[in-house]
Amino acid sequence: MHAAERVTLARLPSGMAVETTLHTYGSGDPTVYVQAAQHGREVNGVEVLRRVHEELLAAEEELDGTLVAVPVADPLTFDRVSYTTPPSLDASNANMNRVWPGDAEGTVHQRMAARLWEFVREADAIVDLHTGSRETFTHTVYRRGDPASKALALAFGTEVCLAEAADEDADDEWAEQDFDGKLRVAASGEGIPSITPELAHNRELVEPAIETGVRGVFNVLRHLGLRSGAPDTPADQRLARNHLGRVKATASGMFRPAPAVRVGQWVEEGTLLGHVTHPTTYETLQRVEAGHEGLLYSVTREATVTAGATLAGVALPLDDGETETDGTDDGHR
Repeated sequence: MHAAERVTLARLPSGMAVETTLHTYGSGDPTVYVQAAQHGREVNGVEVLRRVHEELLAAEEELDGTLVAVPVADPLTFDRVSYTTPPSLDASNANMNRVWPGDAEGTVHQRMAARLWEFVREADAIVDLHTGSRETFTHTVYRRGDPASKALALAFGTEVCLAEAADEDADDEWAEQDFDGKLRVAASGEGIPSITPELAHNRELVEPAIETGVRGVFNVLRHLGLRSGAPDTPADQRLARNHLGRVKATASGMFRPAPAVRVGQWVEEGTLLGHVTHPTTYETLQRVEAGHEGLLYSVTREATVTAGATLAGVALPLDDGETETDGTDDGHR
């Protein structure tokens, strides 16, 4: 069973409606909510949901539960192939993924989030499909200390899952960047297991990322009993901590990654990641090194960088606190 519904998310100053399409498959409990393109340049998730749609329509097996899918959560950024909207559309909240659960009387993005939250809050699990840059290792993020979200992340089936601290357990950057307004964080705070798969590659459709996403969505459906069978996951999945190992530029200039640097590799503290050099005098301004041991999951390939920009992301090993919090042994890498 499949139904498609056009949903009005908000209205622009001209009165034009901001609309998207919501697809519903199956019926009954449990309910899984999946969305893509909350950031409009992150298009692989859109293709993931199209292929999931085709497979579900072709399958003889009915879902034992309900799947709700929104392929384009933010039409405003999708039309602009952008991460955020310009001030003319939302002067206060350019990033939709910082305003959940939204506000029906708020700014455009707050109203859009509030409308979709009507469906989110009825779900038993949330999958918010995203993509990183070309040099981001595909991974899934879940809320640290949330066993149900962790199980959902492992079931999705990426090789790496990153635990992200929230609220009072998070670092200063959490509050500074309004991370508590992420869909995953807001939903898990309401007791709904939620994950953010980062499929890698913006602006272009990349087959390995799409295949990972399709397999991941069906893995979640199997994990929750909507489809028969067990999730198809890697034999050795690695877990680490998100955000705390970012390596930033201490000077503006040209960034040259070290030739041997590859996302997905385990690096030691002090591993050379590249150099920032002066574009006209050629002097080395910064020897860029990993500040911690961990999994290198992102490296910028943007050559021109400014002081304070993130050059690389290193996911730190999980500490004893994580093991104690969720009752599992995650100390391996």
